[in-house]
Amino acid sequence: MRQIVLIAFTLLLLGGMAAPVGAQSAPSTPAASSHPGRSVTVSLDPGNTGARGSFAVEIVLIMTVLSLAPAILIMLTSFTRIVVVMSFLRQALGTQQMPPGQLIIGLSLFLTMVVMMPVLRQINDTALQPYLNDTISQKTAYANAVKPLKAFMLTQTREKDLAMFIRMMKRDKPQNRESLGMDVVVPGFIISELKTAFIMGFVIFIPFVVIDMVVSSVLMSMGMLMLPPVMISLPFKLLLFVLVDGWNLVVQSLLSSFT
Repeated sequence: MRQIVLIAFTLLLLGGMAAPVGAQSAPSTPAASSHPGRSVTVSLDPGNTGARGSFAVEIVLIMTVLSLAPAILIMLTSFTRIVVVMSFLRQALGTQQMPPGQLIIGLSLFLTMVVMMPVLRQINDTALQPYLNDTISQKTAYANAVKPLKAFMLTQTREKDLAMFIRMMKRDKPQNRESLGMDVVVPGFIISELKTAFIMGFVIFIPFVVIDMVVSSVLMSMGMLMLPPVMISLPFKLLLFVLVDGWNLVVQSLLSSFT
């Protein structure tokens, strides 16, 4: 997100600097006005074109990227696995809306930034900065930006998922994983992330389910059938989670799962 904001800010700054230059170079025609001393100047300037193309095309591309930013964040990063595991953890604890959904999303975003920081640095060094300095074209910048992102996704994607999408799309078997297109890598990556997240969620659920079963058995043996087991098991689950430093363990497991 920081890189996208940096691109948008730079383009807007360049646009503000280019407007006065165009206004001085192009002749202007004052519009007719009934009030003396007042005039409206209309100037049509196509803008400077160079290695990066026209300014209008860049604005359209930036607006398109910003509109697709949520989908890009969810599909092409580690956000999916992190937020699903965090949601499983809240359900396993049985605390309803604690922690709140906004807190889970915020924590997932920051953990995503931690995981994706090496990829973002490589994109910034090989694609963003050279593109802003007019040393590479848009096509080259796109290729340089996709390369580290695809490498990250391929390391987290299972061969079975990639093969399934290749078969469903009726593609020829590629020579290597790097030759696969993003239309195959992205859905395969999402399916693999969901499977990994559900496996981690299942492991998180086991100790809390055991506590619920033990509490229910004890209450039934004591004849307390009208007492909801969750009222007794919830404090024990929270106590267990705090004693084992659960947040540290969960976050550590999530971050280490991407290495």
